[in-house]
Amino acid sequence: MYRLNDFTAYFLKIALGVIIGLNGLFTQLASAESKAIDNAWQISPLVLNDLQAQSHNLYDWHGKVILLNFWATWCGPCRLEIPDLIRWQRDYAGNGLQVVSVGLDERRKLKNFARTLGINYPVLQADPEQQYRLLRQWGDPLGVLPFSVVIGQDGHLIFMQQGVFRQEAFDRFVKPLLD
Repeated sequence: MYRLNDFTAYFLKIALGVIIGLNGLFTQLASAESKAIDNAWQISPLVLNDLQAQSHNLYDWHGKVILLNFWATWCGPCRLEIPDLIRWQRDYAGNGLQVVSVGLDERRKLKNFARTLGINYPVLQADPEQQYRLLRQWGDPLGVLPFSVVIGQDGHLIFMQQGVFRQEAFDRFVKPLLD
């Protein structure tokens, strides 16, 4: 049986305390951030180029229910949710839904991926050096991908989620907002 010496046990206790403290701090920061800003139009304008190098402002889709999705080609869970995003855009665009994605990857990789999967919604590209600042700004302080934000027609932030955006979340937070 292995026994920890006093120094190792002391070090592990300190490390665990720091981890628990940081987790609490990040939770408080995310909570404070989401309480301080409740409207997408209060956040610094999200102006990014699409895969054809055309500039878009998130406000271009003002008046629609926006499902803003941050993702990357190397992110396995991101890849899992894209077929649902494609289906929702196809099935609910006529009811006021606009899926807008922000790819956190090289333009070439995003373009190939979007073409291969047949992505039918705008794919904007974020500068890789700014991606974590951008994620924090939108309410994802740890930079977890995928990350989705539901924005109402009037710009109010309805729901934010780290991880795969599933049908249950779509039914609960998006569908009631559609025409």
